Amino acid sequence: MLKDFLKTAGLLHIVLLFYSLTSVVSKFASKEDFLSVSFIGLYGLMIFMLAVYAFLWQKVLKRVHLTTAFANKAVVIIWGFIWGLVFFHEAITWNMIAGAAVIICGIIFVSRDEGKKEEADK
Repeated sequence: MLKDFLKTAGLLHIVLLFYSLTSVVSKFASKEDFLSVSFIGLYGLMIFMLAVYAFLWQKVLKRVHLTTAFANKAVVIIWGFIWGLVFFHEAITWNMIAGAAVIICGIIFVSRDEGKKEEADK
């Protein structure tokens, strides 16, 4: 049971990691001249990535409760901090770290509560 949970949680977070990368592609595209070849290519890549994400998200929703999936979606904000640092050399502030901690606590509380509901339903 734990193995299945970890596998499903891992899949969920891989899909969310992939989704977070669409914002990186979008920001790169925004630095290009409007309707240039690179602009169109990057936005085309972003749209393709969003289509793949939409497909994968539907697959995840078949395995995860909706509440848990959407609570975990907030982790995309944390990935945004990381991508901002790695790709755009943006600073991570203490306020951002505190906000990320609140997000992680919220995810834990919602996921734990959902797990207790699943146990009660069985």
